[in-house]
Amino acid sequence: MFKSLQWKMVTIFVLLILAVMTVAGTFLIASVTNFYHELFVSELDSVFNENVVARIESGAEGSSNYIKTALAVYSPNLGIDSYRNYYIFDRKTNELIGSSVETDGNEPEKTANYIAALAGSVGKKINLHSGFMDYAVPIETSSGGYVIYILDTKEELNLVLNQIFVIILQALMVGIVISLVLGYFLSKTITMPISNLTKNAKKMAEGDFDAKIDVNSNDEIGTLTEAFNDMSSKLQYTLYEISKEKNKVEALLINMTDGIIAFDTDGGIIHINPTAQKMLGINTDTSKIEFDTFFAALGVDIKLGDLVYIPEKRTIEKEINLPNASIIANFVNFDDELNHTAGVLTVLHDITKQQRLDEARREFVANVSHELRTPLTTLKSYSETLIDMVEDNPTAVSFTNTILNETDRMTRLVKDLLMLSSLEHVNEISGTVFDMKKLISDVVETLKLVASERGHRLSFSATTAIPEFYGDRDKIEQLLINIISNSIKYTPNGGKIEVFAGKLYSDVYIKVKDTGIGIPEKDLKRIFERFYRVDKARSRERGGTGLGLAISKSIVDSHGGSINISSAVGEGTEVIITLPCVAPPEEEF
Repeated sequence: MFKSLQWKMVTIFVLLILAVMTVAGTFLIASVTNFYHELFVSELDSVFNENVVARIESGAEGSSNYIKTALAVYSPNLGIDSYRNYYIFDRKTNELIGSSVETDGNEPEKTANYIAALAGSVGKKINLHSGFMDYAVPIETSSGGYVIYILDTKEELNLVLNQIFVIILQALMVGIVISLVLGYFLSKTITMPISNLTKNAKKMAEGDFDAKIDVNSNDEIGTLTEAFNDMSSKLQYTLYEISKEKNKVEALLINMTDGIIAFDTDGGIIHINPTAQKMLGINTDTSKIEFDTFFAALGVDIKLGDLVYIPEKRTIEKEINLPNASIIANFVNFDDELNHTAGVLTVLHDITKQQRLDEARREFVANVSHELRTPLTTLKSYSETLIDMVEDNPTAVSFTNTILNETDRMTRLVKDLLMLSSLEHVNEISGTVFDMKKLISDVVETLKLVASERGHRLSFSATTAIPEFYGDRDKIEQLLINIISNSIKYTPNGGKIEVFAGKLYSDVYIKVKDTGIGIPEKDLKRIFERFYRVDKARSRERGGTGLGLAISKSIVDSHGGSINISSAVGEGTEVIITLPCVAPPEEEF
């Protein structure tokens, strides 16, 4: 029962009445008691004034009977009755010599007031906690004197206090009844709206937002009810919008051609769409899948900690090779509403068809290029023979030279295509240990003649000591020739081309910086694509095949390195090549 707010409020009302009546009763009883004590002392003070005491002392010189006679005269003023009596003691012998009541040998207790009178002063100290009231007056005589001791048993006071207690108790009972009734009805006016709010809150928790509460007051409860009704309407609308967005996202995820897997920070799956299940062949209960063990079984070198415990967002791309499919997986961490990492999102792209098309294209290009070598060789030899035969005919010589030049360009193109094809099909490099610094220096010296013909200044400097390098020397040489030749070709006459090289951590870096025409920003993303030219007419005019940077990228990739180009139109281009220093494989005996 006392768990109910209504009965708690009723209990508070009752306890409040109890507290008020207890405090008031205690104060009233204490006040009455104090009043009686003070009245007792003031009555006796008025009787035993200086004149009365002096008269009694004068009469008591002859005999102590005078004291008894005087006290009998003043008995009405002293309030002598069955509750209050007087006693006369001899100060010298401390013997009881007279009293207003028969003592039967039982003398009153010698109190502090009596002792004060023996010492010569009036004893009238009030003690509210004692069971009696007393007053002692010393009577001085030549024979030693007497003590008049007045003792009140407080029975009259106790009768009054008992009556007051009964009245307070009756008032308390009436107050409790009234507080119960008032508390019940007052608390009901508060708890009824709260009860209605509770019922409607439970309905809202069950999804029923249509029920509204009637507002019957303009107080705080009415304001709360209006706010609750408003909250119900807004919550209904918000849940509708959330449900609509949820359905939209689910429809997108289900119908996406890419696979989506979301993991929490513990590595468990939050969501996986059907495409991802189909891609990875997942037919078991996904709740038992754990991030690290799952991708380790797929042969993917990645850990949950690589993403969860990194504050900044970054995407990690990994390739998953399955028996019948090739998949690119992009991993990125995502945050919750407090900007704390909430998990990892994995996006799966099926590139099986793309790889097959690329493979078919590469094979086609390689086959066509291989087949073109023989007719091009024949065409070149016949063209050279024709020049000797038609040397007297300038027009025929011009045509034949054109055929010969175009044949040479086609031959270079076929050669580049075959080289690119061979690089794409070779998984491991066939390398040797060589002096990288000397190789770069030799290439720069070889190309200085070409650069000087255009008025360029071509220089090389090593920023740090360069260790011996293990790799395909011929391919690295081809890489350097391609990059530096591009700088020479696309730098206006009188330009400057600088080549730097050094060791940074466990990598060898090569930087080629020129003051050439630069590359527009929109073309930088496609610069390594085969046959891609920034300015097709100018590239063809300068003898470019559009394969030089593609070949360079393949050479760098085959060595496990990276190549990056930064450029601005009219300001020049900077190419940075990074190649890891790897140890040569151990020889087998």
